[in-house]
Amino acid sequence: MTTSGGPPTVETIAARAGVSTASVSRVLNGHGARPDTVLRVERAAAELGYVPNGVARSLKGGRTRQLTFAMPDVGNPAYVSMVRQIQAVTKPLGYRLLLHSTDAVAEDELDVVRSLADRTSDGLILCPIRVTDAHREVLAHTARPVVVIGSLPEPAPVDSVRADSVSGTVLAVRHLLERGRRRIAFVNGPADTVPGRNRRTGYEAALREAGLVPDPAHTVTTDFGIEAGALAAHRLLDAHPGIDSVFCANDQLALGAAHAAHDRGLRIPDDLAVVGMDDSELARAGHPALTSVDLGSAERGRLAAEMLVARLDGGRHRVRCETVPPRLVVRESTAGTRAAGRSGLLAGAGHVAATAVRAS
Repeated sequence: MTTSGGPPTVETIAARAGVSTASVSRVLNGHGARPDTVLRVERAAAELGYVPNGVARSLKGGRTRQLTFAMPDVGNPAYVSMVRQIQAVTKPLGYRLLLHSTDAVAEDELDVVRSLADRTSDGLILCPIRVTDAHREVLAHTARPVVVIGSLPEPAPVDSVRADSVSGTVLAVRHLLERGRRRIAFVNGPADTVPGRNRRTGYEAALREAGLVPDPAHTVTTDFGIEAGALAAHRLLDAHPGIDSVFCANDQLALGAAHAAHDRGLRIPDDLAVVGMDDSELARAGHPALTSVDLGSAERGRLAAEMLVARLDGGRHRVRCETVPPRLVVRESTAGTRAAGRSGLLAGAGHVAATAVRAS
């Protein structure tokens, strides 16, 4: 370690290594030198306790080799799937990934975008579930590249990747109808979010397609979470004990609904069929395992990372928007339910692809 009482400098490293300060600067900035010089400088730097200053390098060279992923809830398995794929794309290229949970607070999301001007990150992948005029304005003037996972109004100011949760919801409700269910309740997330609006659109469209009139009393809106799903299911079953199935806007809500059913002595799927959305690890780990709509979280993360890297590499192409189609994954929480008396595309199917009609 240095004995000078202060942090090591180019001069103290040069003195320890017995080389010029210019040689030290070249080695520390990765510009190359003779192998023996590199070895002597690195050894001297280590002995003196030198720590590279990434921020200073970024101010000089314009790159931090850091990317940021800002999501509403770091504990949501869907976002965990995205993180894994984003890192799988960016880590081999030498990028570190910084994670930020916004709690779906719009001003927090806007601050993350604005902070790109501070040069602490080379680019951002942002997951907003509400898109305001302020979002559009800030995204149109970003200091560094941004890719949004979610829906943006046209014309979109930045690249984006979105799911098709309307079609995904239609898949789920059609599946319940094919299984003979007619009193299908709906546990939705916050109604003022893009996912909340689109899931409700799909739910009502699928019922009308089957000749059924959506009953507003069969829909409960709540927060996305296991406890919220349990409370919502209890409310529905208290008010409407004849409900025979429930579609939930994510797997956390569905797991909560399943817990509520067990608490009431209901058998899944015989007394109550349950379908979730996201096809997360929670769906596979539940007992019984949950039927769920896969919205391609991992694929959205991969595509967003590739789009961001392309921009960082100097891509000048037009703004891109990709939509990942949903698929239904059938498991025990509906697989044993009553047949509808007619054959259908979804009956007995493990994976079903949907044609995209709208994205979220």
